[in-house]
Amino acid sequence: MNVLITPRGFAAYGQSEIEKMRSYGLKVHYNDTGLAYSDEEFLALAKNADAIIVGVDIMDKRVIDQCPKLKVICKFGVGTDNIDVAYAESKNIYVGRTIGSNSNAVAEHVMSMIYCEAKNLWPTIRGVKNHQWQKPTGYEISGKTLGIVGFGAIGKYLAKQAVGIGMTVQVNDVFDIPTEVLDEYQVEKVDLDHLLKSSDYISLHLPLINNTKNMISVNEFQMMKKTACLVNAARGGIVDEKALYEALISGQIRSACFDVFSQEPPADKEPLLALDNFLLTSHTAARTVESEKRTCAYSTEIVMEKLRVL
Repeated sequence: MNVLITPRGFAAYGQSEIEKMRSYGLKVHYNDTGLAYSDEEFLALAKNADAIIVGVDIMDKRVIDQCPKLKVICKFGVGTDNIDVAYAESKNIYVGRTIGSNSNAVAEHVMSMIYCEAKNLWPTIRGVKNHQWQKPTGYEISGKTLGIVGFGAIGKYLAKQAVGIGMTVQVNDVFDIPTEVLDEYQVEKVDLDHLLKSSDYISLHLPLINNTKNMISVNEFQMMKKTACLVNAARGGIVDEKALYEALISGQIRSACFDVFSQEPPADKEPLLALDNFLLTSHTAARTVESEKRTCAYSTEIVMEKLRVL
């Protein structure tokens, strides 16, 4: 059976997992080019695959229909917005995710962005490199309120870190959160409106689905404190970026720190990129040596189990 692996992280961090699959008789093709596959390259490789470990490549109906042998799709990560899960499952193709493999990495990235914004690290470092010795006044994070929207694995790691530095943490989720879990993580569950109105930092941890597309828009920005900072390390598209731009230039909120964007990379003339109070990293929150190794291991286990070679 043939396994296609498209995420480039496997070449650097998953060699032992590749050898493990091969030792069980699987034929493995992995991306060692250092570049993302084009749509045409991906489709050509996918057509003969029994299992695909996929990163951001699009697995829609058009692609799935051209993969007659396909039994397993495993997302190298958690978000499956690039996969037509319902259609795959209707074709008896198992869709797996490496839940938890990068949760701590993303939570640490969010905290690092909060520190960067509060302490003016980016403008200060940039200024010094440009021979400007300015001393902007920052904020202390201890004592501030963090609102976490979506209290899954990442939200829990983030809450633990935030509580550890003295933040008050409130959470919102569409699912019920048992009282013992709230107590364990020292958080309070509140409705979304209350969270938006009362949080100093708001961090989004939601999938991109119909119900969450542009869920943070004009009305939501109007609820936030003028000193609020919005953090999005979940998915581009959850925040209405045009409304965000207006909120930032008008002073409706203080700042925003994103690791994701609706179009990646953003257009050259994207207006948000020109703003000093908007920070964007290149969808790297999940990328640590440790998380890459875990994700390689988790995805390998899923593929081998579902192909019934274990």
